[in-house]
Amino acid sequence: MTYRLKREVVDGVVNISLGMPEADAYLKFVRDRCRLNTVLSYGYDLQVFLNSIQKPVLEITPLDILAFIESQQSAHNRQGRTNGLSIKGPGLSNRTIKRRLAAVTGFYEYLSVYHNLQLKTSPIPRGLVRRKTSWGNWYGRPTTTPLIRAPETLPRPLDPEEIAPFIDSMRFHRDKAMVLLMLLAGLRKSEVLKLALEDIDFGQRTLTVKEGKGGHRRVVAISDTGLQELISYLNKERPASGSDRVFLVMKGRNRGQPMTVGALDTIIEYHREKANTPGIQCHRLRHTCFTKLRQGGMSLEALQAQAGHRSITTTRVYLHLCPRELQQEYLRFSDSLFSEGRADE
Repeated sequence: MTYRLKREVVDGVVNISLGMPEADAYLKFVRDRCRLNTVLSYGYDLQVFLNSIQKPVLEITPLDILAFIESQQSAHNRQGRTNGLSIKGPGLSNRTIKRRLAAVTGFYEYLSVYHNLQLKTSPIPRGLVRRKTSWGNWYGRPTTTPLIRAPETLPRPLDPEEIAPFIDSMRFHRDKAMVLLMLLAGLRKSEVLKLALEDIDFGQRTLTVKEGKGGHRRVVAISDTGLQELISYLNKERPASGSDRVFLVMKGRNRGQPMTVGALDTIIEYHREKANTPGIQCHRLRHTCFTKLRQGGMSLEALQAQAGHRSITTTRVYLHLCPRELQQEYLRFSDSLFSEGRADE
């Protein structure tokens, strides 16, 4: 049987289904707790998994999981491979395979807890057992090696030579304002599009992000440059509308309606080609913002709050993007440490 992801809107609620009762119940469970994009991602990963193995969920074994991993790493999946810094292979990147295994693991945990299915053990191997050491156990480190290693990739900031012609190619204040909110305030593109008029505090020069990643709320600062471009758009271009969203369609039959992600992507792609700046991407604008802020001396804690990271571990990646600052910190302490060592001799 071939499973296909279906998306239906019933009474204003988006339902994602695969045609398997257990999987559909799990996707409904995820939908009630996560955003639509997360549900779609989980649904697609389950679709790939179930179509690959073609066995009832209670009959799947660890050997089937290992065979699934091998099939994802094979050459016929080459078209889905990313350019991340993952272990090289002919098929999908290890990061993609690891994400799919996470979705399947969550599926089986859901079945065990909420459906009381007779699963003695999950078919998803936790990893390969490695040699135990006293120091490893002392510090609480795991005694298994993960099945899939996905090295962390470093975000790539943009150069000023790319940013300037890209922004100069835009003639609407709306488009510039959206780009500057990503570049100067570090907003994600979804956060830009969901921004409401009441979320702008012109006096404090702040924006309230009500629907950040994971549904978390935060307040971010916005520079005068970005704020002025935003004011110019609101005063000169924003059409009259009953919508409270800041960024609206300005022309055509959808005039006055909130902009979609697809519309923003089209604008970015158009000006990327017009300015001949192929490296411009929405998320790279965000990475550039935090890299520059860190280079300017902004603390990791403040950077974490601006970025909306739940863990400061995520924010620490920007230390690696500022080698000059790392070198300065190292030299500041290393000289004194080595001089103390020589004095004791």
